[in-house]
Amino acid sequence: MTGDLDRTDPEGAIAAAAKLCSNAGRWGEDDVIGTLNFLDEATRASAAELIRRGAAFSLAQSFDADGPQKGWRRRTNPVHTMLDTGLDAERGTQGFPHGIGGADDVVFMPLQASTQWDGLGHIFDHGMAYNGRRAGDVVTSLGDGVTGIETVAGLIAGRGVLLDVGRVLGTDGELPDGFAITAEHLDATAAAHGVRVRRGDLLCVRTGQLTRARRDGWGDYAGGPAPGLSFTTATWLHRSEIAGIATDTWGFEVRPNEFDHAFQPLHQVAIPHIGLFLGEMWDFDALAADCAADGRYEFWLTAAPIPVTGAVGAPVNPIAVK
Repeated sequence: MTGDLDRTDPEGAIAAAAKLCSNAGRWGEDDVIGTLNFLDEATRASAAELIRRGAAFSLAQSFDADGPQKGWRRRTNPVHTMLDTGLDAERGTQGFPHGIGGADDVVFMPLQASTQWDGLGHIFDHGMAYNGRRAGDVVTSLGDGVTGIETVAGLIAGRGVLLDVGRVLGTDGELPDGFAITAEHLDATAAAHGVRVRRGDLLCVRTGQLTRARRDGWGDYAGGPAPGLSFTTATWLHRSEIAGIATDTWGFEVRPNEFDHAFQPLHQVAIPHIGLFLGEMWDFDALAADCAADGRYEFWLTAAPIPVTGAVGAPVNPIAVK
């Protein structure tokens, strides 16, 4: 899907893109991993050869009470509480023998409070989930019993590619809020970096919005205006056969969305129809600086979600190694 959008007809645009980009049945009616089928063992083994220096970069934001969440749909920042502390150990109140003591803690958090993957049970289209399943047959009050995030716990590791669109097309490394990244922008950035996006890649798209939020304050980072992928990239995402894609923004796609009355229409195509794994709120700044310094925008990437059984999304600490 390319060209101008009819801003008044998100329903029609979504339906057309869904028809063009559907992977339903592509890997059989029982498939639960979607585009991660593109990241096979041979592709993963080849990606391991990208490690040369051993330099490693965490692509995770912090998981703490100072995060960007503002309570939308009951999403809060993580709450970290100690169950046992050094004071308890000093005062001998823990009940352990021969002087041993310890500390223990607990975290309460929505699974999509910080750096995370959207699973295939996260978004539906007209009550339908990935691979033509009824949403109610997939996700119940017990969780996602079909495509829960645990089904891909050992699969999201392979060739990572950074497209630093903020550095290539932005001002001082940052795209303005509301900037819609098109397929042409992605291709131009890849060309500027001298890198090709390949089948099975884990694509990382830096907009620079997180850099701005760190400097100026969170503001409306969680849910407000943002640079991001244009709805028109749906066919590019399908055609490229990437395994997953992540951005440094809260919602992956451009906000406000490109229709007069819509909410995350690209999600509505990418997850239930393409079966594509979407990462959000990733931190690419240190990696981007290193890529700019050595001119290499490909790397080994391990991005395994915490395998919370039945979860429709999960936190992740992605590690890029060059």
